[in-house]
Amino acid sequence: MSDALKHECGVALLRLRGPAAHPGQSAWGFRKAALLLEKQHNRGQDGAGLACLHLRPAQGRPCYDLEKSVARMPLADLVARCGRRLTEEGDAFRGELFLGHLRYATFGRHDLAACHPFVRDSAFLDRLLLLAGNFNLTDTRDLAESLAASGHHLPSLADGAVILQCLTHALEQERSRPEDFRGLTHVLREAASRFDGAFVLCGMLGDGTAFALRDAHGIRPAYWWEGEEAVAVASERPAIQAAFDVPTEAVRELPPGEALIIRPDGSASLEPCLDPAPRRACVFERVYFSRANDAEIHAERKRLGHALAPQVIRALGGDLEHLFLSYIPNSAQICFHGLLETLLGVAAAEGRTVRFGQVAVKDARFRTFIADEATRDDLAMHVYDVTYGLVRPGDTLVALDDSIVRGNTMRAAILPILDRLGPREIVVASSAPPVRYPDCYGIDMATLDELVAFNALEDVLREEGREALLRDAYAEARRQLALPPECQTNVLRTLYAHVPEARLTQAIARRLRPDGLRAKLTVLFQTAADLRRCCPNHTGDWYFTGDYPTPGGNRVANRALVNHMEHRHERAY
Repeated sequence: MSDALKHECGVALLRLRGPAAHPGQSAWGFRKAALLLEKQHNRGQDGAGLACLHLRPAQGRPCYDLEKSVARMPLADLVARCGRRLTEEGDAFRGELFLGHLRYATFGRHDLAACHPFVRDSAFLDRLLLLAGNFNLTDTRDLAESLAASGHHLPSLADGAVILQCLTHALEQERSRPEDFRGLTHVLREAASRFDGAFVLCGMLGDGTAFALRDAHGIRPAYWWEGEEAVAVASERPAIQAAFDVPTEAVRELPPGEALIIRPDGSASLEPCLDPAPRRACVFERVYFSRANDAEIHAERKRLGHALAPQVIRALGGDLEHLFLSYIPNSAQICFHGLLETLLGVAAAEGRTVRFGQVAVKDARFRTFIADEATRDDLAMHVYDVTYGLVRPGDTLVALDDSIVRGNTMRAAILPILDRLGPREIVVASSAPPVRYPDCYGIDMATLDELVAFNALEDVLREEGREALLRDAYAEARRQLALPPECQTNVLRTLYAHVPEARLTQAIARRLRPDGLRAKLTVLFQTAADLRRCCPNHTGDWYFTGDYPTPGGNRVANRALVNHMEHRHERAY
């Protein structure tokens, strides 16, 4: 993807059982937990943490070990720190349960206190809680106010701190009536049924009980596996497959709204927890974020490329002879394969071929700390190298990207350096529709100012003398914000409805076009209908359609519009 986005933390839960669960025998559990994290390293570059819980701890010794890191390479630093303790302390990180986390700091602080796992200590093992997860809530302040009204003081209003407090409050209430204790699933229901947002929560109690709970819409991904030697949970299926060398069908998806409960004896079961809700698994996660070494994700991304082919052929006027096909590294590569396969088939039927290759190469080591803005902008374009000599004069260079959000890198770096290759025309094809709406479930897109599609929408309305529509929508959004979230509608959708798709795409292309670009520029987007067809089990497409899965989403969209119109550059939730 050309725009750098932070999205989707990674979580790993591991319970050893059978011969592997004999404490102190080996570091097998630690190595497996570290591998689960390493195979998900794309999910967190800002922090990492790992906790190890010991069953039947000796008096005078903590029942858990915990390490966190916010170093420049946090996962590598974390594993090294845990490894040193394992060697020096003998029994450190040789327990039966492990809980790990990789953090992307969408809005939170870059310090150890913001890293998972979070801990609520207690001298009673069945009330001690370690928590890690992949979550973003829209109603954190509402939850905090409710807790405060019941006598709680929260030192932090971050999602993690509030979720931890909600869970421990429900746990304390249940444990205070031991004769009426209804089990951990009831505790999770009491707390999580109030959460508006997306979450996968994983936790361990000091008595050896562990759990994983996914939100009722299934917005965030989670997978689990059960074998003779262990039970494992992770954000991505291939991480479990790699760690335990098991086939795809052995790793199951954690059902939305259900809790995986792992008891102190190592037995595990799925239990209904949250009220059923329409499945709205995040499609952006499939298009862009998850690694494509999952068979299902690989197939979906190829289908996205196939679906773009008719638009690309129309943009070329059927002229495949002067086409050079490429992509923006790296997550668009599999989609590129699908588009290439289709175009090769069309060309072969006509006795022709298609020229293709990687002309844009991202230099991951390139960094610039130049203070002078003009110099910095000139150097920024060289984050990408190009392969010279492949594109011929008169060619149309089709560059596939997985999505276009802000458009800053496309305008400042990618298009200027592609233009150096001398194509007659550059066609930027996005495997996703234009991102029109803010996100509140995991991606750092909480303002409208950073969305090139909204900027283009404003351009069209001003050009056509319809700025009054913006003012009317602003007034309506303010009125809606006075209503409860469940009574609000997404006012932004009415604004986009006034501008035809083709008109908006042309305005986005103008926004993306850098000064001095010699080539003609065309921009193509996947349609929302084709996106649903290609990813049928992931209908969470609110970024593109404005159809939010929870009431809090509409409130966030309306707040984002009000913030924009009032020139308040702050997050909408």
